[in-house]
Amino acid sequence: MASTFKALRVHQADKATSARLERIALEDLSAGEVVIRVAYSSLNYKDALAITGKGRIIRKFPCVAGIDLSGVVEESRAAAFQAGDRVLVTGCNIGEALDGGLAEYARLPADAVVPLPPGLSLWEAMALGTAGFTAALALRRMLENHQTPELGPIAVTGPTGGVGSVAINLFSQLGFTVAALSGKKGTEADDYLRALGAAEVLDRASLGAPGSKPLESARWGGAVDNLGGDTLAWLTRTVRPWGNIACIGLAQSAELHTTVMPFILRGVSLLGIHSVECPRPWRLALWEKLAGAWKPSRLARLAPRTLALEDVPRLCEEIIAGKLIGRTVVRIGSDA
Repeated sequence: MASTFKALRVHQADKATSARLERIALEDLSAGEVVIRVAYSSLNYKDALAITGKGRIIRKFPCVAGIDLSGVVEESRAAAFQAGDRVLVTGCNIGEALDGGLAEYARLPADAVVPLPPGLSLWEAMALGTAGFTAALALRRMLENHQTPELGPIAVTGPTGGVGSVAINLFSQLGFTVAALSGKKGTEADDYLRALGAAEVLDRASLGAPGSKPLESARWGGAVDNLGGDTLAWLTRTVRPWGNIACIGLAQSAELHTTVMPFILRGVSLLGIHSVECPRPWRLALWEKLAGAWKPSRLARLAPRTLALEDVPRLCEEIIAGKLIGRTVVRIGSDA
């Protein structure tokens, strides 16, 4: 490997955050047993918050951004991996407390690294990436808590984002009826969402202002929520008895104003989905599912953009503003 390589690093000075493409050496990276030549990363809402400094994501500076990656092992001091192995990494605090995937090389603890499952290419792994893994974790937890298609339709909020897009496809493939609750109703997003498997696309604004009743007419068998705030509160009041809500994001608000009535009188379960520190056995099992039985049927549609590392900063504001549809894959090096 070269003595220096390209990396998108985030710096902080006088509480101001700035990101820039620079050349660094392997010694500049956080410690780890496995060195990976990165082929792809992906661009997530969380990445955009970290790179722009609009979210308190990064916990050590300077830090290579990027919360996921796929690539080929360059060298390893861990018995589980050898040079030439094709691998992926999601979560495990990369791009936060550890240097992340938006660089030509990464050095990470072996426990963070997952062998690339048969059935997935390095590009496909990042077309799914952190968002796809998180959607799969939501599906797993809901199934474990007895979510079935017979309970009724699954409402997905933030459906044009990464987690929402993959969730629509995964749930629909397993026989669930999916309703996409979109803030982009009436745009090209409708066709995109229906192609992924949404049975209907509803304008989130048409659902009405937040009510004051502790319970409203039961409508959904369950939900995957990326927004939080008033939308999540409304979902707690409108999910049918024994349904589950997978709570994933807070794009609308971290506040939640509701009552215990849905949980007591309807047996609704609110499931927190935390994919960053997911136990390793779960990560291995879920990636095998995503490569096999749960492999999304619309991967090319899910990730319509493949960009160069240099293009990442200019897209961050668009991601935060919710202007992009689907996943963005970042090509960093060769996948050979």
